[in-house]
Amino acid sequence: MDKKIRRFFKVSVISMIVICMIVFAWMTLYMSEKTQNTIAEVGDIYLSEMNLQLQQKFSSIIALRMNQVEGIVVLTPPESASYGEEMLESLRESVKVRGFSYLGFYTEDGSLETIYGEDVEMVNNDDVANSLNQDGNIIARGFKQDGDKVLLLGKQASYPMENGEWSSALVAGISMEYLNQAMYLDSGNGIVYSHIIDGDGSFIIRNADAYRDSYFDRIKEEFDKLDGKDAERYEQELKDAMSKKEDYSTSISVRGERRQIYCSPIAENSSWYLVTVMPNGVLENSITKLDTMRMGIIISSSLVLLLAMAVVFLRYYELSREQMKELTRAKQEADRANLAKSEFLSSMSHDIRTPMNAIIGMTEIALKNIHDPVRVEDCLKKVKLSGKHLLGLINDVLDMSKIESGKLSLNVAPMSLKETMDDIVNIIQPQVKARGQYFDIFIREIIAEEVYCDSVRLNQILLNLLSNAVKFTPEMGRIDVHLYQEPSPKGEEYVRTHFMVEDTGIGMSEDFQKKIFETFERENTEQVQNTVGTGLGMSITKCIIDLMEGDIHVESKQGEGSHFHVTLDLKKAEVEEENMKLPGWNVLVVDDNDRLCASAVSNLEELGVNADWTLSGEEAVKMIHERHEKKDDYHFVLIDWKMPHMDGMQTIREIHRQVGNEIPVFLISAYDWSEIEDEAYAAGIEGFISKPLFKSTLYYRLKQYMEENAGTTSEGDGIEPDFTGKHVLLAEDIDLNWEIAEEILSTTGLLLERAVNGLECVEIFEKSEPGFYAAILMDIRMPVMNGYDATKAIRALNRPDSNLPIIAMTADAFSDDAKRCFEYGMNAHIPKPLDIKECMRTLHNFIK
Repeated sequence: MDKKIRRFFKVSVISMIVICMIVFAWMTLYMSEKTQNTIAEVGDIYLSEMNLQLQQKFSSIIALRMNQVEGIVVLTPPESASYGEEMLESLRESVKVRGFSYLGFYTEDGSLETIYGEDVEMVNNDDVANSLNQDGNIIARGFKQDGDKVLLLGKQASYPMENGEWSSALVAGISMEYLNQAMYLDSGNGIVYSHIIDGDGSFIIRNADAYRDSYFDRIKEEFDKLDGKDAERYEQELKDAMSKKEDYSTSISVRGERRQIYCSPIAENSSWYLVTVMPNGVLENSITKLDTMRMGIIISSSLVLLLAMAVVFLRYYELSREQMKELTRAKQEADRANLAKSEFLSSMSHDIRTPMNAIIGMTEIALKNIHDPVRVEDCLKKVKLSGKHLLGLINDVLDMSKIESGKLSLNVAPMSLKETMDDIVNIIQPQVKARGQYFDIFIREIIAEEVYCDSVRLNQILLNLLSNAVKFTPEMGRIDVHLYQEPSPKGEEYVRTHFMVEDTGIGMSEDFQKKIFETFERENTEQVQNTVGTGLGMSITKCIIDLMEGDIHVESKQGEGSHFHVTLDLKKAEVEEENMKLPGWNVLVVDDNDRLCASAVSNLEELGVNADWTLSGEEAVKMIHERHEKKDDYHFVLIDWKMPHMDGMQTIREIHRQVGNEIPVFLISAYDWSEIEDEAYAAGIEGFISKPLFKSTLYYRLKQYMEENAGTTSEGDGIEPDFTGKHVLLAEDIDLNWEIAEEILSTTGLLLERAVNGLECVEIFEKSEPGFYAAILMDIRMPVMNGYDATKAIRALNRPDSNLPIIAMTADAFSDDAKRCFEYGMNAHIPKPLDIKECMRTLHNFIK
């Protein structure tokens, strides 16, 4: 029995294999035939549409040029013309203006009398005469003496000629290459190209590798036998179609390569014929590959299924077919995802690398100084700033479609120009240091440090400009940022703020400056093309500035550098500023840049300080020594770190050598001074002051030395808010987010309770005593009921405290999301990840 079963199984398996082989051989042949038919059908559809567009383009070009010929006739009317130099010169001027290379009279005997340009011999005079008699127009070709082809266009016009006879038409000519280029018949490296031939097969325009004078000769010598048709058969079919002015389509083989051709009359009243060619391999490779893949999978699956029952086989076959459909859909989605990813990486790598460089660099420094809490804290602050900027760039990536569609919106809020410039310095420092460049920021004439603006977009503008400056400025080059303000023409509530970024880099050509703000534009020089970038940065920058109703100008010269000037009219923020005044101290500013010295001295004098400045360490030592001899020492000295000849450290040592350590000396710089911190303090400095030197920066750094405020803390020492005993309901469905919020907010004394969705939040609030909760922190995306609906439900409750503060705390961070929160009745919007400072400020505003 077992032998019979094994024999039956063996015979069954062999039989199934043979049957499968026969079936799959038939399927292969059948699918191959269908594939070729499909390729031919798709090719016909594509090429016929392409020929139709070329025909329309040809008609438009001919109509345009024919109108120009008619314009020549109108300007020099034949009925009032008298043969002579005046008439000829008028015709020549008209033809020059219109870009024609030839002008002549067409005579009754079919010859051309040249007025302008080289002599031309017209072809097919019989066809020309018939066309002239039918509609008064001439469309023909001709040859110059050097063999160049000329497109001839004429209008019926009777002009007097030199021999006393009258012309039949005025004919203008232009190089046939113009028609080739205007119709884009030869796409260069493209896969499709077109010829234009005459009724006798001679080439009007030939492209690709065609070199013979007749297309019929090309057919005889180049076409291989395909599908039972030889070259003579192709030639005869094409001639028949041309004689009937019908379209003709077929597959051909040229030197072993299968191609699809489509031929059609180029115009109704012309004997010219348009021949368009496309290699079948473009479609055949992809479709054949897909067929091969599908057949391989089916055969492999069938061999496995032979071991199972027929029912399992059928079911598995059905599943396989479904799987193929899913794979096709998955492939299409993967292709789209890969394309989107490539575009994303290409477009945003330039912008994302800047803060990432700062994050990675500061993290590495923190790890190397893990036992130095002060250094680690400084690194973490800079990582936080860079992370904040990176978050803004992520929002920009997600907002890219709005930029392209013109629907980009701004999130305008109060911001500090000082904090913005500090952020810029911290982010750009590592790049400047790595490339060995000089970097300074100049601040002067600041009317309002606190303004209304979208800080993320402003950061993006400045970082785009600075990143380009760093990339295209060589080692030891200089990069400067200027910030100053003036009264705004928009009124007293506004202040006109100027940002300027200058560098001594490679500069730009005048032509490129005109298109620098266009998308994907990069200058075609070796140094630029070899530098990583997308060409999107300046386009996005211009878009943001336009949205802010500002302006940007660029001045540049190759080999000398570039200067970008951004002008924005910003509304002043209503912030109560401290009356910043210092005693009449004598202060010396030492920096090798006279503009920075002038800026710092101006800010110091506005604070009530008597300030002097000098450009060298040697001169500074001399000035300090002279005042010391007169018993009239400077109260403070501010010295730049990096100066030529005698740098800041050398200057400080020389000052201490000559006058001792009694004068407080501060080291100023826009660089990260971690590498010289120990050396600087060992040299006896009083401390560091970071550029940019805002008036407030100088004030808060020197304020502690005022007698009445001695011992007070400097700027940045804030008071932790105290919300002890205040109950807050937090609606948050994600455990990790709840843990983070509880850890941060509980330190201020808040008593937090949690709801895991919007419905539970409404129920908990409804059951509470009126006034029990001081506020509700509401997530937006939650199960059961989202934050919008929950807010709407709470506002609709018949309770005296239904108008309590509801603050959105959500990862929906766009300005449109914030607007929608307000529309649903929320009082404020705090985006995730949480900005602790902004979070505390918002809570302080709503929880008293």
